[in-house]
Amino acid sequence: MDYKQAALGMIERGEAGDYAALRDAFDMVRCLELDGSVEVDGQLIYNKERFREAHEIVKTIRTLSAKAVVHGGGAGMLDLNKRTLLFDAPWDFDAYLRYIEWNRPKEKRFYEPRRKRLKEVAAAMQLLADDELDTLGISLPPGVGKSTMGIFFICWLAGKNPDKPILAGSHSQSFLRGVYDECLRVMESGGEYLWQDVFPGVRIVDTNAKDMRIDLGEPKRFQTIEMTSVGSANAGKVRCEQLLYVDDLVSGIDQALSRERLDKLWDQFTVDLLQRRIGNCKTLIIATRWSVHDPIGRLESMNEGNDRAQFIRFPALNENDESNFDYENSVGFTTAFYRQQRDIMDDISWNALYQQKCLEREGLVFPSDRLRRYFQLPDVDPDAIISVCDTKEQGVDYCVMLTAYQYGNDYYIDNIICDNGKVDVIEHRIAQTLKDLGVQRCRIESNRGGTLFAQEVEKIQREIGGITNITTKWTQSNKETRIEISSGIAINRFLFKDDSVIKNDREYRTAMDMLVSYSSVGRAKHDDVPDAVSMLVDFINSFNANKVSIMRRPF
Repeated sequence: MDYKQAALGMIERGEAGDYAALRDAFDMVRCLELDGSVEVDGQLIYNKERFREAHEIVKTIRTLSAKAVVHGGGAGMLDLNKRTLLFDAPWDFDAYLRYIEWNRPKEKRFYEPRRKRLKEVAAAMQLLADDELDTLGISLPPGVGKSTMGIFFICWLAGKNPDKPILAGSHSQSFLRGVYDECLRVMESGGEYLWQDVFPGVRIVDTNAKDMRIDLGEPKRFQTIEMTSVGSANAGKVRCEQLLYVDDLVSGIDQALSRERLDKLWDQFTVDLLQRRIGNCKTLIIATRWSVHDPIGRLESMNEGNDRAQFIRFPALNENDESNFDYENSVGFTTAFYRQQRDIMDDISWNALYQQKCLEREGLVFPSDRLRRYFQLPDVDPDAIISVCDTKEQGVDYCVMLTAYQYGNDYYIDNIICDNGKVDVIEHRIAQTLKDLGVQRCRIESNRGGTLFAQEVEKIQREIGGITNITTKWTQSNKETRIEISSGIAINRFLFKDDSVIKNDREYRTAMDMLVSYSSVGRAKHDDVPDAVSMLVDFINSFNANKVSIMRRPF
């Protein structure tokens, strides 16, 4: 029998809300999953193609049954939706998260109200389980559920493969005690979670509250879930064959501020935890992005260019300055809350804890507290209006144009374009801005495609009536050196808008974040704004170099 075609035919009839048709389609999908499977040494080996088709089709049944429930489809549709989740749960982490909380009161559920954001985290964890990644780093703001996701993940893996040990590590025993207790609660037989439904043949055979160990399936020396704090003597005591799960190794800001302590932590991490991995063990590290020298920062640097490693981070506030975690049921954090936190915290702690930007305090080239700020331009005409433009080279790069109003020796940076969109759109934006602001002179970087970019901007601005004199310059000096050398002049002579003025100016805010976070320690992810600042310093210096002075003839 062609189970796939039978299921698809029944789904077509069930699209109008026919419960019997969708129920029969689900029965066909269950048969399709087993079609072509064989049993080897008591273990069921699925036919990969049939298995994949079955679990793709069941998602359609789940969607249709959920839609029917919303429109009054009754208890049968609700139960069918639940059974489709259980069907996927051993293999699909998102389905597992939704199923195990099915019996919990809605107001107590963790995943469902947070799913719109955490589904992306679940998808990344799925890649680890499916052997598409070896290393995964996750950074989220405090309180949004990252550690709970980690706990659910290790309980899921433990049920899938109880004979392969999982090792969980953190900075303290007290944190791990909470992880241990929560794992037991998730896997408790007859408890509020439906973990036992997903893994009916798996039982807890041993627990050790003192050493925080949980063994599932057959008793063994290295138990299914083991926990240890970094710095413990772990030789011969623990092992991880399935997953090394690490959560918040850095104890706090005091440790994050000390390079010496971070170096020691890295040594402990590699000896106590990384060396405990054997075979095809995966690594999941969840952490605040304190520093390029903390464990997650070093792991990311080590894995640069490795397509088997992924490091994801979700900031508290998105590019529109709105909350990424304003969940349903009032379990999240509003935009107003995050903005208030930003106002009362120092920039570096805010960016590290909430925006997941690791900033090196000692290596900052443009420290926020040293930059000059202003609220409005002086009430007189400027001596000159000039601009510089650092052109966009790659998809992730930004095109940055700074427009400065000169008043004597001071330059007020009153307009910033910081755009990583399409080049042709940016060209028109630059040309229009030059005209609207009455910019007299503009220098555009000519490296790579910069010359063509400048030519197009020149053409557009002439067509719309612009008067700006546009020049280009090829830059040959080392970018990092050029930025550091120019920083002193920029700090002393440039004025930037006060934070209170740019709350609704997304691009100016983004540019300032890039500027104040630029560090000479480690590799900057975005150096486009600091580079534009160095270009402006060089452009200003070129005016002085071209001055003509009158002197007495020496003969």
